[in-house]
Amino acid sequence: MSKTSSLLIRIALAFTFLYPAYGFWKHADAWIGYIPPFVKNAGILAQAGISQNTLLLLIALFHIVIALWLLSGWRIFIPSLISAIYLGSIVYFSQNQLNVLFRDVSLALVALALAFAPRNNY
Repeated sequence: MSKTSSLLIRIALAFTFLYPAYGFWKHADAWIGYIPPFVKNAGILAQAGISQNTLLLLIALFHIVIALWLLSGWRIFIPSLISAIYLGSIVYFSQNQLNVLFRDVSLALVALALAFAPRNNY
């Protein structure tokens, strides 16, 4: 894969994580529906005293870390694989919202392609 192709794919995937992170922070109510009920209603969260807003902020932080890791290109296999698994799990656990989330299937496959792409020494 060329350096330019790799960069464009990493930017595309990073945007996939940065935009929701911003949305979680700016419009939390609009995004809470994308958190699977078993996560939102988990007894572990209630016992730990973690509110839904705190959960959204933690997920947003995860998104930012993954996005920055993808942009850095450092050990790209790891964040690409995490991205693919994460995006795939979003679709799997939110199948009732597939009309909105269908793009996540393609993005998960792109993340897998990046993870398994041959590495050139630039």
